[in-house]
Amino acid sequence: MSAETEALAEQIKQSVALLRRHLNWDVSKTRLEELNHRAEDPELWNDATAAQKLMRERTTLANQIEGVEQIEEEVSATLELVELAEMENDEGMVKEAISALRAIAEDARKREIESLLSGEADGNDCYLEVNSGAGGTEAQDWAQMILRMYTRWAEQHGYKVTFIESSEGEQAGIKSATIQVSGPNAYGWMKTEAGVHRLVRISPFDSAARRQTSFASVWVYPVVDDSIEVEVNDSDLRVDTFRASGAGGQHVNKTDSAIRITHIPTGIVVACQTDRSQHRNRAKAMEMLRARLYEAELQKREAAAAQTEAAKTDIGWGHQIRSYVLAPYQLVKDLRTGVEKGNPDAVLDGALDDFMSASLAQRVGATRSEASASAQ
Repeated sequence: MSAETEALAEQIKQSVALLRRHLNWDVSKTRLEELNHRAEDPELWNDATAAQKLMRERTTLANQIEGVEQIEEEVSATLELVELAEMENDEGMVKEAISALRAIAEDARKREIESLLSGEADGNDCYLEVNSGAGGTEAQDWAQMILRMYTRWAEQHGYKVTFIESSEGEQAGIKSATIQVSGPNAYGWMKTEAGVHRLVRISPFDSAARRQTSFASVWVYPVVDDSIEVEVNDSDLRVDTFRASGAGGQHVNKTDSAIRITHIPTGIVVACQTDRSQHRNRAKAMEMLRARLYEAELQKREAAAAQTEAAKTDIGWGHQIRSYVLAPYQLVKDLRTGVEKGNPDAVLDGALDDFMSASLAQRVGATRSEASASAQ
């Protein structure tokens, strides 16, 4: 076999080994058998909520196991096809088989990354909050660019984006904004983006065309459902109402329907102005507050498991995760993983998958060397 064929086969082998390790293969297969047996119980649907949860787990687990088995079958059949084609000196068939191997390798890589999304809330929808740093109009314009970047990424992956709240800048951009991103594993992917993002560029707002550095912070937290209990005492809350901002004209809200809730013990602040009804905005803001408190608890658990304060994803102006340099050269570099991209325009247009994948793999300590050692 050619060097490329052998390299692709080895890459797929490593991906499969990592997938099996993450799935805890024997345990997962036993669990699937148990779920299949329970799904046949006619009394299962007496409790619709529990039944739906069981069926979701069953479907997810079945898809994961069947996906790995399918990859193993396809790579085995394709390698046999390569050997046959080489014996018959059929170059056309060899090229087709190698192309098929590339597709299998890409599918295995995607499944490998998806297998890392095994956190308690990774499958949930999420809220994404962007805040501009110090620097006035320059920073506010950068915050708006960041918001657009994540909106484009979400749309490209088929996620639904819902506007929750926004505070416009004085001249351009935004001071802050919150959106909800809905879709499979939305929180699992986007949680890796929490932190401070730094931009270096020639300022479009400076008549002297000087280079400026701007900062914006991103906070990501999961949407929590009714199955997750988060206790919130009314006595711990300060609720403020204000007039929602809008584009002007008939869109300007003429009543104080927007809601801001401050959780006094933690200092967490959430706001919602998505609806004209103060009651519905308050309900949504309470959902967001519960989500923020739950996310804070997840961080504590992660820090305890790592037995180090460095494991916390605390947001601060000194906690930069990525630099976007547009001048004097063009480069986007993730300061955590070292991943670099020389096309900032593509990144700002939503090309974030490589950054997210590398950060996710680093976050859970998943490496190919570990997979190989585990497989031996």
